[in-house]
Amino acid sequence: MTRELISTGSTFEREIGYSRAVVQGDWCFMAGVTGYDYATMALPAGIENQAENCFATVAEVLNRAGFAMSDIVRVTHYVADRALVDRLVPVLGRHLGEIRPAATMVIAGLMEAEMLYEVEVTAFRG
Repeated sequence: MTRELISTGSTFEREIGYSRAVVQGDWCFMAGVTGYDYATMALPAGIENQAENCFATVAEVLNRAGFAMSDIVRVTHYVADRALVDRLVPVLGRHLGEIRPAATMVIAGLMEAEMLYEVEVTAFRG
């Protein structure tokens, strides 16, 4: 079974030693994606904008790996503050409402104080 490593080109991936996604057979395991625009390494203000960037990255990585958003079977949402969840919900509904993967939401401190949202994705194309 072949193993494919997908990168977004972030130097952080090489420094820490991880891949944005690993494709193993019909599975795609994506590392946590934050709201950075990986082309500019800029992080917008607001959880809504960060979440939109997250899902743009998720879609792009899945596409490069030969998957579609509809192949998502599991997500884990990390939110920096419970008070932000209500602003996040509409974005999640737009991107995942029809897919309805198994999901977990965790309220947790993220790596940088300005990071408000991170998402981990698993996809299957069986």
